[in-house]
Amino acid sequence: MAENDLPEQLRIRREKRDSLLANGQSPYPVRVPRTATLKEIRERFKDLVTDSASGVTESVAGRVIFKRDTGKLCFAMLREGDGTELQVMLSFDKVGEAVLEAWKSDIDIGDIVSVTGEVITSKRGELSIFTESYQIAAKALRPLPNEHNPLNEETRVRQRYVDLVVRPEAREIARVRPAVMKSLRSTLDSAGFLEVETPMLQVMHGGAAARPFKTLSNAYDMELFLRIAPELFLKRCVVGGIEKVFEINRNFRNEGADSSHSPEFAMLEMYWAYADWRDMKDLTRELIQNSAMAIFGSHKVNHQDGTTHDLGGNWEEVDFYQAISDELGKSVSPETKYEDLKKIAHEIGLKVDPKWITGKLAEEIFEALYKEKLKKPTFVMGYPVDTSPLVREHREVKGIAEKWDLYVDGFELATGYSELIDPVIQRERLVEQAKLGAKGDLEAMQVDEDFLRAMEHGMPPTGGVGMGIDRLLMALTGLGIRETILFPLVKPE
Repeated sequence: MAENDLPEQLRIRREKRDSLLANGQSPYPVRVPRTATLKEIRERFKDLVTDSASGVTESVAGRVIFKRDTGKLCFAMLREGDGTELQVMLSFDKVGEAVLEAWKSDIDIGDIVSVTGEVITSKRGELSIFTESYQIAAKALRPLPNEHNPLNEETRVRQRYVDLVVRPEAREIARVRPAVMKSLRSTLDSAGFLEVETPMLQVMHGGAAARPFKTLSNAYDMELFLRIAPELFLKRCVVGGIEKVFEINRNFRNEGADSSHSPEFAMLEMYWAYADWRDMKDLTRELIQNSAMAIFGSHKVNHQDGTTHDLGGNWEEVDFYQAISDELGKSVSPETKYEDLKKIAHEIGLKVDPKWITGKLAEEIFEALYKEKLKKPTFVMGYPVDTSPLVREHREVKGIAEKWDLYVDGFELATGYSELIDPVIQRERLVEQAKLGAKGDLEAMQVDEDFLRAMEHGMPPTGGVGMGIDRLLMALTGLGIRETILFPLVKPE
């Protein structure tokens, strides 16, 4: 954009930048004085009495978020990255006319400055830096949003850097995530789990029913996939003798994006040899409750809308097929035929995709009928076996898998299993998946011969869990998934 075509605010700020350069001042110096953070000043001098001087001179730095210029006295509020704010004062008597006028003309809200002066308290008791000198650290060429022109949700996502400057909630959620990660790792470490890293670029995709992203390796001249799940490699670890293993990393699924789905997302997957789906249920509850305790000091979590949600105690269990039967007032089971399920779907107004297999149709009916009831933490137990190709069939009930989904606030947060460890049955399941893929199912898995070879060496009875980290943040904060991810994928403007 040509200089003359810039909006007035941007043009004026660029002119100020040019003026600084013309006067021999760098608007972007390599270093500025900073002997203490604003937070350190606040903590050290919190007991300084009103209208007094400490006798201590410090250099601080921060972004100007408020500025009031009067004749011989100027006030500004600086804010640093963690949100701590501190007032600075410039007096004609202290800095002289030239410096005071330069401050008034050169400094705008949004600029980052270094201020050196004595730590004092004002007549109103406000802890302040009584400025002796200042230096610009970075000239902001764009204005910050204000209460009359706030960021909308779309802009907050697109310009997270601005969101972090102006909204305390954005800064808080950025700090919640690492605290949750620390809690998860601490819980798993205390339980004897080993953290590993597995490939994100894979020769073939697997470990979940999802459409993958494809890429091309120039070095190997071959098509590769961004992983949809780390499951098949983590199970290789179990075969190799790592009996308690987990990974926290990114997954990529080339499918829809909405308030609870993102094409790129963080996932915790964990596998525990000699455990089953019920052991994994208890471990998952412990992980989530410990995360809540780490953030809120309680199992009761405070959502951004002001509501409180209780994640404590034992959580309810709901049988998948019984829930459908109760809602319909008639029996639905793993033996219910596809055509009968299709009639039910039409009766409840559910549009049926012809590619859906019997179990997938049952799952869609369940979601349509029951999902809105799953606000409190609830384990939905016993999913169709034909949609769970990597899961052991129930030890007592034919047609369902030892698989649960954990719902919180109406969305799926985690899923857990007793893993299928029979390599012969696993091969049959993957062959069936390949047939579905040949018929056009873009989410179907492939026959992974190396994974099957690993299983043929013997995999102990194992429980597994996959839990979305972004969705865990949603459960703790009540935010949508794009708010829990610092820089979510968005279309270009």
